[in-house]
Amino acid sequence: MEDDVTTTERLPTLSPSPEAAPKRVGFISLGCPKALVDSERILTQLRAEGYEVAPSYEGADAVIVNTCGFITPAVEESLSAIGEALDATGKVIVTGCLGERPEKIMERHPKVAAITGSEAVDEVMGHVRELLPLDLDAFTGLLPVAAPGMRAGIEAPQRENTKHGDVFAPSVKLTPRHYAYVKIAEGCNHTCAFCIIPKLRGLQVSRDAGAVLYEAFRLVAGGTKELMVISQDTSAYGVDIRYRESEFQGEQVRAHLTDLAVKLGEMGAWVRMHYVYPYPHVDRVVELMAQGKVLPYLDIPLQHASPKILKLMRRPGAGKQLDTIRRWREICPELVIRSTFIVGFPGETEEDFQELLQFLEDARLDRVGAFPYSDVEEADANKLPGAVPEEVKQERLARFMEVAQRISTEKLAEKVGRVMDVIIDEFNDDEDEGDAPGTRLIGRTKGDAPGIDGQVYLYAGDFAGQVKIGDIVRARIEDSDEYDLFGEVVERPEWKPNVPQLGHFGKH
Repeated sequence: MEDDVTTTERLPTLSPSPEAAPKRVGFISLGCPKALVDSERILTQLRAEGYEVAPSYEGADAVIVNTCGFITPAVEESLSAIGEALDATGKVIVTGCLGERPEKIMERHPKVAAITGSEAVDEVMGHVRELLPLDLDAFTGLLPVAAPGMRAGIEAPQRENTKHGDVFAPSVKLTPRHYAYVKIAEGCNHTCAFCIIPKLRGLQVSRDAGAVLYEAFRLVAGGTKELMVISQDTSAYGVDIRYRESEFQGEQVRAHLTDLAVKLGEMGAWVRMHYVYPYPHVDRVVELMAQGKVLPYLDIPLQHASPKILKLMRRPGAGKQLDTIRRWREICPELVIRSTFIVGFPGETEEDFQELLQFLEDARLDRVGAFPYSDVEEADANKLPGAVPEEVKQERLARFMEVAQRISTEKLAEKVGRVMDVIIDEFNDDEDEGDAPGTRLIGRTKGDAPGIDGQVYLYAGDFAGQVKIGDIVRARIEDSDEYDLFGEVVERPEWKPNVPQLGHFGKH
């Protein structure tokens, strides 16, 4: 659990009374960045109500486990984490995607204290208060506890009307200060055969543009330099609310991806788009990338290339991906595209797989991930004929990754000799080599998202000891391998966002 729970160093203790023993809650957050944002919201409310967050099982009075239920390995990881937390503390509250399937949790762990679904901050906090009631403070104990999303003047807010509101943006971050995930919508309207996200998280519910923009404004004002826009289907943002307008700094802004991207780009931070489906209006966003207003990066979950398999998967745009990618690259030659694929989907023949390999060769995607198909309980794909044997799935996965790795190696080699912007994520000093502090650095280019893409390993050179985590530097690329770049810092420009900075952060 040491690697999964938040530390008290990042979450200062807010004790309700000097005499009262603080109530300590452990927290395990599993799954995708969208779940991470949900975890941030729960932690924000925990801190607001006076709970401490335990850095390990030792000393934790209870544990919250935010689960993932997307694919079978994720379900098993979640169930294992729940069991570990139960063994350590005996008091566990389960939330998240797997919480939408309480019978699966209770079958394995009938002693959990409570189970809620995803985006259930109010329900989670209700169970926390029941399980760990805070000792009342003589002066403040009679004050009412505000429900998440509640604003003054609203007597009985409905959860569906407030859960995406501006007051619901998290103030506790589980990411470093210099980057943050901004969730613009929840749920999904697609009916992909391999996916049960709509069953777990419901149909799409978009946030108003004003709520998103005020959250982003606050983040950039607090020193965040990279905003990662996420949802299940980012391209469909605003469809469910008919692109309605909302207020941001005295203007009315549509809840539409292009309008949102324009306003986010004006803040001066890096803006990175994730989970983008290839809808026609994405061309306009790519134009913003070519103009330098949004990072030239698209995370597009293509999943396959064979028209037959895409049809079985019920994926949109079958047979048109290559034309779309070529059009985007004509608009923005610097565009970096990452995608994920499934190999061994039911009905996939060797011919279908060869189509996928040829697509890789033709599209020359920059960043590629893949995983073998596995049955997901309640997914329609489970009923399809033509199951692919496990050994064939693994063999195809290895062949797929061999092609993807070769292409990545070739594309990264083309960057050697260039000077590129790099955002610094961590130090990499080697004491055994006698490195002075701040001599070696690890960062990312505009074409690399944290945790899923490559890294840049840098010598600070003349800037040793001057570069801080979160700085954006200029670096000369001197070498490359299959996934990463290597180079040296040549400039440390000052970062000047278009948002007033809160407090004193020094020069960046």
